[in-house]
Amino acid sequence: MKSSVPQRVPRALPDPHAAAWEIVPVTIMTDGMTAVIFDFYGTLTPVTPAAAWIDHTSRLAALFGVGPEALARALDESYPERATGALGDARQTLRALATRLGAQPTEDRLDEACRRRQAMQESLFRLRPEALPVIRQLRARGLRIGLVSDCTSELPAAWPRLSLADAIDAPVFSCVEGARKPDPRLFRAVTERLAVDPAACLYVGDGGGRELTGSTAVGMRAVLLAGPDWHDHRAYDQERDWAGLRISSLRELLR
Repeated sequence: MKSSVPQRVPRALPDPHAAAWEIVPVTIMTDGMTAVIFDFYGTLTPVTPAAAWIDHTSRLAALFGVGPEALARALDESYPERATGALGDARQTLRALATRLGAQPTEDRLDEACRRRQAMQESLFRLRPEALPVIRQLRARGLRIGLVSDCTSELPAAWPRLSLADAIDAPVFSCVEGARKPDPRLFRAVTERLAVDPAACLYVGDGGGRELTGSTAVGMRAVLLAGPDWHDHRAYDQERDWAGLRISSLRELLR
């Protein structure tokens, strides 16, 4: 049932960077949509605390015999390559990073680094408590569900084992596609696999990789998820300037 209680929400705008807030009745955000497409990290999952990244980087650096600050820089600088699969799988990527830092880890140390990296990444796959219930309700309303994630090879490798996999009709991973957000090829790929018109898609993300601008550019309606942990998110090229639709919880998609 649609709510007729007036609340302060942003009206969808032709230009998402031109803010225009006014009192309008809240209606179901997915009205007129045939699909909802989600980002993964920081959207369906909670934001990872900075301390976890620091600890993980320090453990890997110790295995390689390099400084944690140097490895952190190498990880940051190589993100565009890693997110598009340019460095290969996890083992190939770690070997390439170690080489760039002048290290030559033994095969045993590389094996251990891969195990630690996979374990760390899989800890990031934990969903927000409301994520699956919201997705299931959206599916029950007849909506198709897609996913577009800027990610490294660990996510698609683990995907078949994740509880989320059966609830997503079309997952698109940047490292598999060889492109990262806001490249329109990613957004077109998910709509093609869902067999839906981009204009009938609601895209939900935390703004990393300028995904909101990218999804809007292909015709989708975009909404920023900016929950209590949003300001702590270290997403790459995040759209802090987004002035279009925004929500503070995934549950708001069910209004």
